[in-house]
Amino acid sequence: MASATEKETNVKKQEMDSGKEAVMSAYENLLEAQGHFRQAAEAAGMDLKHDAVAQFAKGKNKADALGHDVEQFVHDKPVATLGLAFVAGLLAAQLLSRK
Repeated sequence: MASATEKETNVKKQEMDSGKEAVMSAYENLLEAQGHFRQAAEAAGMDLKHDAVAQFAKGKNKADALGHDVEQFVHDKPVATLGLAFVAGLLAAQLLSRK
């Protein structure tokens, strides 16, 4: 009877050991996958940051060009600029005074 109990104990121990090995293997795979996902996320973040910086620079250049054009128009046509400012102020006053 003692040998049957020992065999059952050995079988259960082997099952426990193989289960532990499977869990450790799965855990190692999970850690490896986590590392890959982290690297992919960082790479995507760098690409997005680079694109955002490029779009910001492009927008800044366009704003600078528009500002220069407005400045040139004001310098070339001061009377027309005053007329436009007066009309814009009149429209704003009319819109804001309505209830």
